[in-house]
Amino acid sequence: MARTANVFARVEPNLKEAAEQILNELGIPMSNAVGMFLRQVVLQRGIPFEMKLPTEKPLSYSVLTKEQFDGEIEKGMLDIECKRTTPAEEFVADMKRKYDI
Repeated sequence: MARTANVFARVEPNLKEAAEQILNELGIPMSNAVGMFLRQVVLQRGIPFEMKLPTEKPLSYSVLTKEQFDGEIEKGMLDIECKRTTPAEEFVADMKRKYDI
């Protein structure tokens, strides 16, 4: 049997559980899936899937002028007045569904 080394990783419990369910259906133990990922990193000499930064950068308070900041606050206030809002619980649930976590 080949020598092995331990790899420790911290992941969100929901993500781990969701991945384990899929891997169990495929008949692949988690340790084998991690090994497959690492083999692909070596073979492809990088992450074996595309990684991109978002095309739109989120606004940062540190780069806004006072006028720009005030304008963004006004937009937010108008959204509230026009009821263009989403409850936090609904937003979080949508994100969990979207990203399957």
